[in-house]
Amino acid sequence: MKTIARMALKNGMVIGEDVYSYQNDLIYPKDTVVDETVIAKLARHSIMCVSIKEEIDYATTHFEKVRLSTEFKYFEFTYNDCMPIYRKLMTDFVEQGIPVRMNRLMELYVKISSCARNGEQLLDFLYNMLPSEDDMTHAHCLNSALIAGVFGTWLSLSKEDIFLLIQCGFFYDIGKLKLPQELLWKPGKLTELEFTKLKTHTMLGFDLLKEQNLNEHVIKATLMHHERCDGSGYPSRLKTDKIDVFAKYIAIIDAYEAMTSARTYRQSLNPFQVIANFEKDGYIKYDEAILRPILEHIATTQLGFKVRLTNDVEAEINMINQQHLSRPLLKSGEQFIDLSKETDLDIVAIY
Repeated sequence: MKTIARMALKNGMVIGEDVYSYQNDLIYPKDTVVDETVIAKLARHSIMCVSIKEEIDYATTHFEKVRLSTEFKYFEFTYNDCMPIYRKLMTDFVEQGIPVRMNRLMELYVKISSCARNGEQLLDFLYNMLPSEDDMTHAHCLNSALIAGVFGTWLSLSKEDIFLLIQCGFFYDIGKLKLPQELLWKPGKLTELEFTKLKTHTMLGFDLLKEQNLNEHVIKATLMHHERCDGSGYPSRLKTDKIDVFAKYIAIIDAYEAMTSARTYRQSLNPFQVIANFEKDGYIKYDEAILRPILEHIATTQLGFKVRLTNDVEAEINMINQQHLSRPLLKSGEQFIDLSKETDLDIVAIY
């Protein structure tokens, strides 16, 4: 809500709080729609200011409220202001071989990340970003660098390692800039030939970076971020102890960013849907010692939020289930709902 002068009232506005006279008599209740009669009566009672509902007051889900907040709008402005600079730095490097100045990338990181009060809010802001189709590949890497700072903090990495992980986020998917957009962002399932071509982005990125003055972990993360601990990844089907630890971090960040970003063919997944996807086989494919603390943190940040289930029941997240992080204990009125047992129910919206 916002408070405005009576003289600024316009027909169609909605009063946000009860309006009382100086004798403490109710003049108009909240939700009254403003018209000429309302304005005239307020004037007769010498009411100088009135609270008026804004768009955010009609938001229902948590992420709608975030998207409509003043803080998010400032973040969005700053992010969109930085994106062309980031895009030019990376494009100039890929197309012309102009080295990317790391201090310039970190300036962009600090400028964007400082728009959020904390890591949780930063992730909420990124969840609501909608990059243009031309910027989707660049946004994926820029977002990953921002997420890297959050996850690195959650994992209690040293400042030096967090800085290094952010660098990995900026560069790891750079090989995709050598591939056509229509392949990278094809809505439907890729053919076997298309997938084979897509997988070359790890080697393409490695070839771009191997002669650059970059930390070896950045180069290895670029090459190995699609390797999986069970040996099912690419390009070399490496297993746990052969995969660079920063590549393991980036593998999780890469998957998280992809699931929480809107695509032309699907909406962003909510936090519990993201956790559920990781839980399916994530502890086999990803390093559990890295993945589990991240998932626990994501789940814990949802405590106290209200949710809507697939059967339209609304409830509050009461407790996180440590054995099934994606299926918390909910409270609806006096009833408790244990999603780990009610397997036919899923969370479809978070308030």
